[in-house]
Amino acid sequence: MKKDKIIFYVATGLLTLLMFFSSGMYFFNYEEVAKMFDAFGYPTYIIYPYAVVKLLGLVALWFFRGKFLNEWAYAGYFFAFILAFFAHFMIGDGEQMGAIIAMILLIVSYIYSKKI
Repeated sequence: MKKDKIIFYVATGLLTLLMFFSSGMYFFNYEEVAKMFDAFGYPTYIIYPYAVVKLLGLVALWFFRGKFLNEWAYAGYFFAFILAFFAHFMIGDGEQMGAIIAMILLIVSYIYSKKI
């Protein structure tokens, strides 16, 4: 049981750091992120709301464990990471590894959240 908690907290903690870094980039490096969104064909007006939603998802992961909102946060991150992987893959910028790492951390966090 103790091992399961450690794995959950490490995976969720690393995922949290990744999401903080990502949201921070969206807030503080808007011009670079806007260029990336333009390359993907995404509208740039969703950058700030997307950063806020990423942070709200972290709140749901940490403070609503085992509840309905928590499941939606995991689902939202799952789809976001899948779409991020394919967006990077399709434009061929070689940046899809971040989405793969995030997906692995998300899956580990989800599995071990059910065990503790």
